[in-house]
Amino acid sequence: MPLTPATIPSVRTITPWRPLVWLVYGWRDMAQVGWVSFAHGLALALVGATIVAIAQDRFWLLAGALSGFMVIAPVLATSLYALSRALERGETADLQVVTKTWLNWQNNHFNKWGNEYWCMVQFGALLGLAATAWVLTSAALITLLAPAPIQGPMDFVRHVVLAQDGWLFELWLAMGGIMAAPLFASSVVSMPLLLDRRVTLLQAILTSWQTVMANPIPMALWAALIMGFTLLGLSSLFLGLIVVIPMLGHASWYAYRDLVDASTFPSHDSMPTPSNGHGTH
Repeated sequence: MPLTPATIPSVRTITPWRPLVWLVYGWRDMAQVGWVSFAHGLALALVGATIVAIAQDRFWLLAGALSGFMVIAPVLATSLYALSRALERGETADLQVVTKTWLNWQNNHFNKWGNEYWCMVQFGALLGLAATAWVLTSAALITLLAPAPIQGPMDFVRHVVLAQDGWLFELWLAMGGIMAAPLFASSVVSMPLLLDRRVTLLQAILTSWQTVMANPIPMALWAALIMGFTLLGLSSLFLGLIVVIPMLGHASWYAYRDLVDASTFPSHDSMPTPSNGHGTH
């Protein structure tokens, strides 16, 4: 069956409190996988600490860089989705799964130049561009409109958050929300779907938007939980990210499984029929 943008997997509706169950499943998988899961959190914590070390004297840049870093987290957590999928299938969830996910998950593709083959790379690049755009926008906004130079966290609190005159902090939050909402809607199930099934990037994004529109209350709760746990991880000098990142990554797999029925689409484990085109189902 040829892939077309109009053909997307079915989307289910869920109960409002279902995201809490995803967290329970995510915690269970994290504990079961062990050090391989925690290594993901440690790696991202080290990246966050590196950002702070580089931009510690430029808090106007640091605020945007850290939030932009979280934008691309769904891509960085791809192998966590793969580990949960392995557990779901009764397979061994170990370092080999991680290696396969990043190096040769699409080896069954005959056409190495088709969109399917590069879909996850394309999505990662799009999120990376979005994160970069936010870093530049955030830095420019604070630098140009702040009443005094912003060099550290207290400067940001004093001159931006607690400023008596002006609406810089509200404007900064509003612009962040304007960017975050469509990115969340585009990515909430996109990466697990791209990992699991042979779909195009456009199909994955359309499916992700459909899940949000069909489940606005559960998705709002899920977004709040992600933000809340991420803030806890960041506020603990990044140490909390060692647990938060793998828990949310594993939970995101179960969000995808609950929200999307992609059973009619071939998995990446299946061997497609050779083609000279861009690939068929």
